[in-house]
Amino acid sequence: QVQFVESGGGLVQAGGSLRLSCVTSGNVFSTNVIAWYRQVPGKRRELVAAITRSAITTYLDSVKGRFTISRDNAENAVLLQMNRLKVEDTAVYHCNTYPKPFSWGQGTQVTVSS
Repeated sequence: QVQFVESGGGLVQAGGSLRLSCVTSGNVFSTNVIAWYRQVPGKRRELVAAITRSAITTYLDSVKGRFTISRDNAENAVLLQMNRLKVEDTAVYHCNTYPKPFSWGQGTQVTVSS
């Protein structure tokens, strides 16, 4: 069973920063596009950022210039550096493969206060 373990969320004031980490198995990490998604209760889950095996990246328009996704090949991890956070970034953040995700993990809560 494929598992994703997300960490790094927390409570931060608007304008602050957080770094999220996602660890998965080596086989999944090395053979797939890995993405960060986020979901607010009552809304659809949305793609925040994705990174290919060759480190090509794509971002949701609203996070461009503030968020950076990267891969740590030694740790089978995908990181999401989030800077200049806004209240509207508040959500549960998940990582998974893209475009066909496996089952979802618990995610990590990011709360940005005004």
